[in-house]
Amino acid sequence: MDRAKEKKQGRDLGSDSIGRLMFSLAVPAITAQVVNMLYNIVDRIYIGHIPETGALALTGVGITFPIIILIMAFSSLIAMGGAPQAAIAMGEKNLEKAEKILGNCFAALLGFSVVLTAVFLVFGEPILRAFGASGNTIGYANSYMRIYACGTVFVQIALGMNMFITTQGFATTSMLTVVIGAALNIVLDPLFIFVFHMGVQGAALATILSQGVSAAWVLKFLLGRKTAIKIRKEHMRIDPKIILPVMALGVSPFIMQSTESLLSVALNTSLLKYGGDGAVGAYTVIASVMQTASLPMQGLCQGAQPITSFNYGARNLDRVKKSIRVLVLCTCTFGVLFWLAVMLVPQVFAGLFTSDQDLMTMTVWAMRIFLFGIFSMGAQMGFQQSFVALGQAKASLMLALLRKIVLLIPLIYILPAFFENKLFGVFVAEPIADITAALVTSVSFLTWAKRHLDAGGKRET
Repeated sequence: MDRAKEKKQGRDLGSDSIGRLMFSLAVPAITAQVVNMLYNIVDRIYIGHIPETGALALTGVGITFPIIILIMAFSSLIAMGGAPQAAIAMGEKNLEKAEKILGNCFAALLGFSVVLTAVFLVFGEPILRAFGASGNTIGYANSYMRIYACGTVFVQIALGMNMFITTQGFATTSMLTVVIGAALNIVLDPLFIFVFHMGVQGAALATILSQGVSAAWVLKFLLGRKTAIKIRKEHMRIDPKIILPVMALGVSPFIMQSTESLLSVALNTSLLKYGGDGAVGAYTVIASVMQTASLPMQGLCQGAQPITSFNYGARNLDRVKKSIRVLVLCTCTFGVLFWLAVMLVPQVFAGLFTSDQDLMTMTVWAMRIFLFGIFSMGAQMGFQQSFVALGQAKASLMLALLRKIVLLIPLIYILPAFFENKLFGVFVAEPIADITAALVTSVSFLTWAKRHLDAGGKRET
């Protein structure tokens, strides 16, 4: 890709000011992440305020959270593995390779959509019961999940393919992908839930219709004239030489998200055991609040990724290092500010999702414990995603496994044995794992960077 074409796209990833580039790419990406968060959070806000049944309905929908995360994780497997590879190829001025990556990724997302939809429609109810649904909540959970599963293909395209718009520097276009769908969801939710009296089924229907519109927007762009790399039929035949490196790089963010699903199962079953539906409902609210912290930071990482990947491909290591420094400063600052808000006024966050006083009391108490280590998430996420942007699949995979698989899930089952209040033992596992993982990730990345970025070492895969 020559300079003239880069300028035509609106941003020169190889020479424009890092600060301005980061701002121009990250702000739309953050906006997209925050708005994308509204798909599920707005559902929960409306559901939680359904007269009489709101608390149980909210808990039931919360049980579906692992399924939603898993569907999104498969889009990340392809998008977060393919988009950096495509950006590196563009930095190397190899547009044909970038288009092959795009075509293979699109075909893979379609394949995953078919398989996931079939699995959740056929085995949905036993999966939900294993995930912690009780006799009181299984009806709400199953009603929501069956409709949501039918929109899996829309989620895969809207989230997965949108990263290929962002990685070209079209951050505003990628932001509009999410804004259009989320705005439609906000309008349809109360219409279906309260006017048509469809309850949780209405919330799910509003979500998949909105995702369908977003998916159509993405395809229109990637098949149009403005995009530098297009979806082409000849590149949609799966090539192992293309898709396997993509999946090797994408497995880290996939594990980050899919283990979030496993984590939700571990938490839901443990909380149901020690605290009943009320404790599960509190976690549903807390998980929604945690999204409001993690998704903006993911937006910052997405804004930095094209800069880091492009310049790493071009071997401009000074710009690579500066982009990472700016990213981590931003994510850490946001993490600390969010931590202060949660510690000082947790009742404000809880009150968005429920008016049930018992659920509110449980949630406020648990939130201060569960989110105590959220200040460290900025370092964990900034350095973790920098490994991904640099194509370091092995390192990013190991660190993805550390927080949840090695630390958090075992602690959820171990710590209750050491506390009289078993619920406290479950909730306190999160901050212990958060802080430990952030320290290990920071030291690991800085050690790697000193050897490879400062010394100008060769790229690794």
